[in-house]
Amino acid sequence: MRPSAASLPNLRPTLTRFANDTGAATAIEYAMIAAGVGAAIAGTIWNLGSTIQDTLYDKIGNALNN
Repeated sequence: MRPSAASLPNLRPTLTRFANDTGAATAIEYAMIAAGVGAAIAGTIWNLGSTIQDTLYDKIGNALNN
């Protein structure tokens, strides 16, 4: 569907307002930072998971069984 000629003049202020809005960019930046922190935490847990299981949980389990 093609926009009518009458709706095009109303589009310019909307596009100008959208181009000048920096609030959404800030929200996206914070989301990217949060995703990076989450990925770092997940990677650390993934790498340390088996070590922690071998050294801590297995020792506790063996102590409880004896």
